[in-house]
Formats: sequence, structure tokens, C-alpha cells
Amino acid sequence: MVFSGIPFLFFFLPLCLLLYYIVPFSWKNGTLLIFSLLFYAWGEPLYILLMLFSTGLDYANGRLMERFGTTPARKKFFLCCSICINLSILGFFKYAGFAVSSINEICGAQFKVPQIHLPVGISFYTFQTMSYIIDLYRGNIKAERSYAAYLTYVSMFPQLVAGPIVRFSDIQNQLHSRKITSDGFEQGLLRFIMGLFKKVLIANQAGSLWEEIRILSAADTSVATAWLGALCFTLQLYFDFSAYSDMAIGMGKMLGFHYNENFRYPLAAVSITDFWRRWHISLSTWFRDYVYIPLGGNRKGIPRHLCSIAVVWFLTGLWHGASWNFVLWGVFHGVLLVLEKYIWGKALAKLPRLFGHIYTLLIVVFGFVLFAITDIKALCRYIGLLFSFTENVPVDTRFFWYLRNYGAVLIIACILACPVYPWVCRKAAALGKKAGCILSVLTGIAVLLLFILSTAYIVSDTYNPFLYFRF
Repeated sequence: MVFSGIPFLFFFLPLCLLLYYIVPFSWKNGTLLIFSLLFYAWGEPLYILLMLFSTGLDYANGRLMERFGTTPARKKFFLCCSICINLSILGFFKYAGFAVSSINEICGAQFKVPQIHLPVGISFYTFQTMSYIIDLYRGNIKAERSYAAYLTYVSMFPQLVAGPIVRFSDIQNQLHSRKITSDGFEQGLLRFIMGLFKKVLIANQAGSLWEEIRILSAADTSVATAWLGALCFTLQLYFDFSAYSDMAIGMGKMLGFHYNENFRYPLAAVSITDFWRRWHISLSTWFRDYVYIPLGGNRKGIPRHLCSIAVVWFLTGLWHGASWNFVLWGVFHGVLLVLEKYIWGKALAKLPRLFGHIYTLLIVVFGFVLFAITDIKALCRYIGLLFSFTENVPVDTRFFWYLRNYGAVLIIACILACPVYPWVCRKAAALGKKAGCILSVLTGIAVLLLFILSTAYIVSDTYNPFLYFRF
């Protein structure tokens, strides 16, 4: 079954909140757990058993580690059991077909490629369960005694299928003691509606234009049109994923949970290093803490540092999808981070910030072309269109037609991708309480209008993909 995403969540959330607020606190986790399992079963009725197995395994290993892990060797045994089984499950469902097809291509073999359906959100919840057992092994947390509480943590529907990757250490106390307030509900609702707006009115529209441009013939695609398509995919991916993070954080606040931010205006970055401090923060910090630093990071010499970066960015690319274009995208960013670290990073920091913004945006937009197109031949064709100054016209009438029809959406997207709203809030706060009240009223009216408009689009528009559900 294809996960229906927004429409189901849109009608599912009010019922969950109603019952969640009515029941006493001792029943709230149970209520949340039931709704979370129903939410996942709506799209993946069979693979809910897989998630139950994975959580049961890590919960049991955690309890065994605490009870019998009296020596480092025993603790490492339980750790390795969990990690190996979790990675085996992820590897089978996500990479088995990719591995077989790669062997066929490289060796000229004709093994049958298995067609395995990818469980929704498996990459996210696998990393969550692994972070639990690793943190327990390191002594950063204590083993959770309630399996229901642990299962609630993993299956919590706000962040289950598309992140952010929430570590158990961040919400362990909240699972057992949290405050549910009217302010939290108000802030969460506003954040949820803003995410809904970004998804429906920005990401979907940018994605629609990208889909239209990517299927054009080479003769109909000018250089400007090709770059416009790449920009549209970048905006689609950013607003699609950051919108889900906004909705997850907003729903979490309504439920009394506080998730860490997953995006901090990454398209306003001034370097690739800065970009990765702002983009998909929960993933980059996961790889930093559980892969990069254990490999030695930058503390054991340049060769070891280069090796650590190579491993991390190969895995980062592979985590996003079972295709060589994702690996290429990860390696591309890893190489750029090395170059910024050892070659031109200091010089770049001395240049005007505008230059840094332009440099970063061009690299990121080009990089997401590698991310967007899984077929290598089609990818090479599109990259050729980006730089075909001698073969294709630089600009054509089709490009201006796209700008006329999508210009308003693209301008709004570019403004929202920059920290304009926080800047307005700071200016209003500096002007005094009256200005802050006026801004709050205007924000409330704007959010209400956006909610109505987003609802209308959900009802009428059939193009409603969620890109990160496939990861």
C-alpha cells in the first residue's frame, strides 16, 4: 500500500489529540502508542511486525546489557548483536536489490534481482534504535524498563516515517514526565500549519515544475531552463523535508514533547561546511557522533581524517538511497568538505558573504541534480544540459514562460529559505511590546489564511509526494 501521507495525517491528528488530552497522564503514552501503530499500519500493515521485532530486539538487548553486561566484552557482545541484526534488516530491505544488480553489472552475471518493497521510514527508526543501544553501551543513558515506553519512542507518529532522527537520550525523561500546556499547543499548531503550507503550497509547486522540466528533450531545454529545473528540485526537497520536520516538531509540542531543530535555513549558508551544519541536522550529528568521531575524526592526523570523511560521506550518500547516484552525491559533498578544510576554506571565509552564498548555492543546486536522477545515463544527460553553452541557447522563451507562471511561488520560496521571519521578529521585539502584539496578530491571520488555502489544495491537488518517505 502506498503511504497516503498528508491527507491521512490531516484527519488523523484531531482525533488523536482529542483522546490524548481527555485521558489521564498515565494513559497518554498508551494512547499515543495505539495511534502511532495505527498510523504506521495504515500505510504499512505488514511491516509493522518488522518494527515490533526491531524494537523488541533492542529493548531486550538493552535490558540484558544492563543486567549481565558486567564486563566490557559482554557489553560489546550485546551491542554487536543489536547493531548487526539492525543493519542486516536495513541492508536486506533497502540494499539487497541494489547489491545484486550492481554485481550483475560489474561481473556480467545474471542473478535474479529481488523485488523487495522498502518499509516506510525504516532508515529513520533503525538509526533511532541503534542510537539507543550505542548510548546505553557508552553509559550515556540507562536502559528503559518499560517496553511500551520504548516502543512509543520509536513508533511516535509525528517523526516516525520521515524524521527528524530523535535520540532516546533527548526524550527519555519526557516519556515519563512532560508538561502539556496551552502555550505549547499554540506554538505547535502554528509550527504544524507553517509546515503544511511549506509542503503543499511551495514544495509541491516547485516539484511540479521540476517534473515538467526534467522530461523535456535536449532540444527544448536551454541552459537557463536546466538550471531553473535544478533550482526547483532543490526548493522542492528543502521545503518538502523541512516541512515534515516542522510538522513533526509542531505535533510533538502539542503532545508535550520537544524535538531538536532539523533545519536552520541551510540555503542561506556561506560554505558547504556551513550548509551541513544547517541541513538535516539530526542525520549529520548522528554520523558525527556514531561514525566520524569513533573513526578518529580530525584528531589522529590528516590520513585518518581523510579516511573518516570518506567513510562518513559514502555512508551518508548510501543512507539516502540504494543507487549509485546517491553515493556519488555523498562523495561529491565529502570531497568539497575536504577541499574547504585544507585548500580554500580560509580564503573563502575572508571573501564577502554574498560570494559565499552564491558559491554555496551553485554547488548545492548542482549537487542535488546528482541526488534527483537515479539513472546514470539520464543524470549525465542533464548535467550536460547545465553546461551546454555551445550546443543549446543560453535562454529561450520557455524559460520566461516558466518564470511568468511560477515566478510568484519561486520568489516566495527564496524569501522563506532565508531567515527573513526571525529578522522581522527581532526588529518587532526591539520596537516594543505593541509592535510584538501587532506582529502576533498579523501572524495569526496569515497562518489562518494559509491553513485554509493549504486545505483547499490538499482536497483538489493529486500531486502530493513526500520525498523522504522512500528513505
